[in-house]
Amino acid sequence: MNLIWLILLSVSIVFAIFTGNLEPFTKSIFEGAKSAVEISLFLLGIVSVWMGITRILEDSGLIFRIAHLFKPIISRLFRNIPDDHPSISAITLNVLANLFGLGNAATPLGIKAMQELDTLNEDKETVTFEMMIFIVINTASVQLIPFSVIGILASYNAASPAAVVLPVLIATVVSAMAALLILFSFRKVLR
Repeated sequence: MNLIWLILLSVSIVFAIFTGNLEPFTKSIFEGAKSAVEISLFLLGIVSVWMGITRILEDSGLIFRIAHLFKPIISRLFRNIPDDHPSISAITLNVLANLFGLGNAATPLGIKAMQELDTLNEDKETVTFEMMIFIVINTASVQLIPFSVIGILASYNAASPAAVVLPVLIATVVSAMAALLILFSFRKVLR
């Protein structure tokens, strides 16, 4: 990947020199770097807030109440997970972070969920079907309100940053359902 970036940058510099656009090229590099730092700090703030909320939910015990609301859905999808297993809470937190479009905050929660699911795995060289289901759900990332995307669009002064809510919801639900359907179909075929 580093080689690809190096080639792209080198070709861009050569074209900028030959077309006489070296000054605008240089200016755009610094503006892009500045924009990348600003967006990174903005996303860091969102992740920090969500992780703080997550910690409060865990410490107050509210996560267990939220997990209880999601339990019928989680139990139907993850049939081989015991009811009182900590992976249920970790999966719930990950799903909630994804529902609110906080994919960056969902990543550490997803890692925690996989670690908890791995405690139920007898063969550490393979993944369990529950792990596969979780990977599919996490990757599809069903989003009710994509806060990160809305925040980025708002930071670029988009006319209607919230216009992406319905298309994102439809796309993520359809992709999650299709992925789960494929996963369960392969399980039946390969049995």
